[in-house]
Amino acid sequence: MAERAVIASAGWCWIPRLLPSWCPTSEDQLQTAEDMMLSCVDSTNSKQYVPISEGTRLWTLTFSRDCVKDRTPLVLLHGFGGGVGLWAQNLDSLSQQRPVWAVDLLGFGRSSRPRFSTDAREAEEQFWRAKVGLESMILLGHNLGGYLAVSYSIKYPGRVKHIVLVEPWGFPECPDTAEADGPVPVWIKALGAMFSPFNPLASLRLVGPLGPTLVQTLRPDFKKKFSSMFSDNTVSEYIYHLNVQTPSGETAFKNMTTPEGCAVRPMLQRMEQLPPQIPLTIMYGSRSSIDSNPCSSIRDMRPHSHVEITTIRGAGHYVFADQPEDFNHTLLKVCSKVD
Repeated sequence: MAERAVIASAGWCWIPRLLPSWCPTSEDQLQTAEDMMLSCVDSTNSKQYVPISEGTRLWTLTFSRDCVKDRTPLVLLHGFGGGVGLWAQNLDSLSQQRPVWAVDLLGFGRSSRPRFSTDAREAEEQFWRAKVGLESMILLGHNLGGYLAVSYSIKYPGRVKHIVLVEPWGFPECPDTAEADGPVPVWIKALGAMFSPFNPLASLRLVGPLGPTLVQTLRPDFKKKFSSMFSDNTVSEYIYHLNVQTPSGETAFKNMTTPEGCAVRPMLQRMEQLPPQIPLTIMYGSRSSIDSNPCSSIRDMRPHSHVEITTIRGAGHYVFADQPEDFNHTLLKVCSKVD
């Protein structure tokens, strides 16, 4: 199986070599787009690359006011296809009460983009062959970031005082569609085989100079989410440049995902490895299409642990951008229970 995956990816390896001339993007343009996203953030912060294993680096924003520097830092992990700029509506409020670290996950944003293993377990472990530089933290993850937050906490439980999962991906097992709905038609299997070599965002790269327009057309909701900060295409430009760089974390995500979009290694199967003394808060948006049933499963699996489930009214999957004030207020209350 792994051999077929390597052969398939090799068959399309010529595509990234065409990207610089075909897609109107570059690392400098991504930096400019990020700077625009963060231009409305007033709090003093530092931006730096944190060296990690094997020559790779994590792009990190750090907010640490003198009056709160002794409190437990809050670490923000974005979801699939995201970056630190998407926390623009949250950073000022959150950093008033404690240090905040916003990190571009390895393989995403402005962090290093190494080659990930085709094996789901090894790819997951590659994300965390790193020390963020903190020995104690409140760890928040959105989407894929939530999955990786629990993965990190299982590996380094002594460093995590509280986990906050925001619309997490990858927790339940995939339903057995073959048993539930009958055999999968041959034509569907053929389509799946044809598109399996491609990464999830390959189409955005393949359309080349039409990419920015495609993002604006398909995701006008992002402009609306940040309408209090920007009236132009700042957000869509940032989303575009985030996701047409050399695929790395995107490839890892593909290797960690089943054809149905579930995790190859569902996190619910490993929740018993998470020490019971680590509290959990899970946030969902009331308008989100993400299945929240895993919340009940997590609570049932951790009868002697603190598991709090919160719904933010009027929010979709991007809870922190849809209802930033409610999200910030709720999160600060959670953090205040730590110190």
